[in-house]
Amino acid sequence: MLRSLITIATMFNITMFLNAQQKFKIIKVSDKDEPEEVSIAINPKNPAQIVIGANIDQLYLSNDTGKTWKYQKLECDSFGVYGDPVVLWDTTNTFYYFHLSSPNPKWVKDAHWIDRIVVQSSSDFGKSFNYCVGFGKNASKAQDKHWTYYDKNTNQLFATWTQFDKYGSKDTKDSSVILFAMSEDNGKTWSQAMRLSHYAGDCKDSDETVEGATPSIGPNGEIYVAWAAKQGIMFTSSLDGGKTFTYPEKRIDTINGGWEMPVKGLFRCNSMPFMVCDNQTKSKYSGNIYICFGDEKDNDKNIWLLKSIDGGKTWSKRIKVNDDNSQKEQFMPFMTIDPVTSYLYILFYDRRSTVGTNTDVYLAVSKDGGNSFKNYKLNKKSFQPRPFIFFGDYIGISAYNNIIRPVWMELHKIKLAIYTALINAKDLK
Repeated sequence: MLRSLITIATMFNITMFLNAQQKFKIIKVSDKDEPEEVSIAINPKNPAQIVIGANIDQLYLSNDTGKTWKYQKLECDSFGVYGDPVVLWDTTNTFYYFHLSSPNPKWVKDAHWIDRIVVQSSSDFGKSFNYCVGFGKNASKAQDKHWTYYDKNTNQLFATWTQFDKYGSKDTKDSSVILFAMSEDNGKTWSQAMRLSHYAGDCKDSDETVEGATPSIGPNGEIYVAWAAKQGIMFTSSLDGGKTFTYPEKRIDTINGGWEMPVKGLFRCNSMPFMVCDNQTKSKYSGNIYICFGDEKDNDKNIWLLKSIDGGKTWSKRIKVNDDNSQKEQFMPFMTIDPVTSYLYILFYDRRSTVGTNTDVYLAVSKDGGNSFKNYKLNKKSFQPRPFIFFGDYIGISAYNNIIRPVWMELHKIKLAIYTALINAKDLK
């Protein structure tokens, strides 16, 4: 009788698990050329159109909200394509693909590896590209780890990134700083790069390097930027359209253990902060700034959220994003905000229900301005990363008018692939 009850209970749990999994259809986007480090964007003018960028020169396009995907290789004869993809849309059915450079010295004078940030744009859904433009070049210094934002009210593009005097250098004379530039003509030309970080970092591409700068825009055109440094999470803002920024930057919290979080099975793991702002003037949470990040306080790796409701002057205490108490590892978060509903979505890797280095993918959802989160498991089958296979430094998620599309990496049988899930906000009960 006891065995029968256990069997029935086990079957019930399995059924509940399967039903939970059936909420979201999981789509394998591609395993071609070991894609990783992914960025995704939904077209606000036509949400059926979605683009994904992946290391090192990959572009994926879907015309049916992510059910099927077409692959193409991104090319730039002059400056090359060298990873760190960031994709976004403007409001004219044009998407932008930002990436690092590897210039061809035959065609480009004074060319050096990752010596500029590069942007390409397409107005016909990838059939052709309008240009391939480089910006931020400063002699042989390395320009790395950019992020970008598009202001729908002014049609301006903003970019922030790290400049290394010499990438990987251990010389204390070499340093890293955070830079900012903007474009007012759809990416064709860019302003002179401006230094944002008063406090410089080293050039080791590790915890004491200033890195992971992300820009966002407030409802009245405020420009906000946050990044990681050895001091912790740093923040600055501009109230004059990017002409000047508060200086020096403000430290708003600590990243315990540093932004390069040690996670078993990964060559390295990024715990840099990522920022978004609710810039909808009619939103209940208009003006709220949110920063998510990973942290290993007390040797417990979790995902956290910081929130400001006064333009970054003051910040909330940490809000825990993962809703478990397992003492297991959660890591590599990425966040977006639905510009229509103001819902927050945070994607991350999670080991709460696995053994060893087996890993799952979770989505955390907040419908109350970041005050609370509910978690949903996405992937069908746990997977095991391996340190000899680079897993990338970030994953991605995009949302528009209740359509949510995350994208992440999984490793099965030494085969790296990227996946998405077809999620609608009505499914997140």
